[in-house]
Amino acid sequence: MSDLDAIVVGAGPNGLTAAITLAQAGLNVRVYEAGQVAGGGAQTEELTLPGFRHDVCSTVYPLAAGSPALRALPLADHGLHWVFPDIALAHPFADGSAATLSRSIADTARSLGHRDGTHYLRLLRPFRHHWSALTEDLLRPPLAGLPRHPALLARFGLLGGQPVTALIGRFQGERARALFAGMAAHSIVPLSAPATAGTALLFALAAHDVGWPFARGGAQALSDALASMLRSLGGRIETGQPVHRLGALPPARVYLFDTAPGELAGIAGDHLPRGYRRALLGYRHGPAVFKLDYALSGPVPWTAPECRRAGTVHLGPTVADIDAALQSVRAGTAPPQPFLIIAQPTLFDPSRAPAGSHILWAYSHVPNGWNGDPEILAAAVESRIERFAPGFRDLVLGRAVTTPATLAARNANYVGGDIGGGRGDGLHLLFRPTLSASPYATPNPAIYLCSAATPPGPGVHGMAGFHAARLALRRQFPGSSARGSRAR
Repeated sequence: MSDLDAIVVGAGPNGLTAAITLAQAGLNVRVYEAGQVAGGGAQTEELTLPGFRHDVCSTVYPLAAGSPALRALPLADHGLHWVFPDIALAHPFADGSAATLSRSIADTARSLGHRDGTHYLRLLRPFRHHWSALTEDLLRPPLAGLPRHPALLARFGLLGGQPVTALIGRFQGERARALFAGMAAHSIVPLSAPATAGTALLFALAAHDVGWPFARGGAQALSDALASMLRSLGGRIETGQPVHRLGALPPARVYLFDTAPGELAGIAGDHLPRGYRRALLGYRHGPAVFKLDYALSGPVPWTAPECRRAGTVHLGPTVADIDAALQSVRAGTAPPQPFLIIAQPTLFDPSRAPAGSHILWAYSHVPNGWNGDPEILAAAVESRIERFAPGFRDLVLGRAVTTPATLAARNANYVGGDIGGGRGDGLHLLFRPTLSASPYATPNPAIYLCSAATPPGPGVHGMAGFHAARLALRRQFPGSSARGSRAR
């Protein structure tokens, strides 16, 4: 007989955070992971050439560094150290200048010009230094009772609930407008969609109050720290162990799944009602990403000097360019002029490439399941980079192409190349995977879902795992408490 209290399927950041939360409460926890190492999308590998360590999916971590759940864990004791770029984000323009987002709100404002900079300060200052209070309410289930900071949340909601097109209408110049549009584009929905302003505001506030850091050594360092902490609490992780049916797992009182909804339906089978399984199988996934990783002989020769000090670079360059790319994805085609999200970690962490060399991480948005010619899209990506960094192509030593199919093959959660766990427009972000007041629970009281397909949705923050584990503790282990965790 098994003496397990809880089994977690999937060792991504949400699954590991769920397991830690359960183990802190004194439960005997085991994690099963299909891959050979823990981490899910937070892994680091030599994708191009020996000695060049690339993050296979996520790489920049404002939400991880600012997560109420992860900040409560002593991950530095387990080897995690954040690296903070001089400039969080640079958004260059055709004239060789760039708008910048940095820790200093005043420096950010100055990069936008006097009039728009003044408005930027007026817009952001009510939320400055309130990150912890704001994220306690923003990164929780939507129907989890009264907010802890109702006035602050309401003020943010009045702005953040708007389309970003409405928010940027307050600015006169293209610099501020493009900066906000680029941040909103991370949600991979058209800029006219409701709540895209909230995405942009949250990223801006994270830069000022938390930063947009990398994990020193690569994303794997975050996963390794979570895994190390779980083991220190007595938990076990079984890697190389894909789970295809619930009956193949040892007996336990609760099972938490850091998986896509359809995968949960397939694994649980008759342990869930037919109607609920049908709802999970019909879950709608969002657009995909097309990713390129480069090994470079030197730093990218950006025309805008600000880009040479930035951890992240957005290549649009205008609001019209960004929206056209998003609209193309929505229409089911790869953008001929893609909007690019680029990260350059070795400017700040040289340990990830041979001396004098660098890595570059870049992706664009494409429709879910896109199977077009990767060389055509890669050429469009490189042409856009070359436009803002003449001589870039001459630095390329090696390149790795990641298509939606590659992503899905590496990680079953990325259905059709969707790294966000589902669509992010309308009510799909708030009420996922089904319209329910308790999104982590299933009709079977022993089975819970804790992936990005549950609130608060995409991003490396561990909050879905934390909330699912807390719910399981309250329902199945009412005498327990998550010792050492301050997140609510």
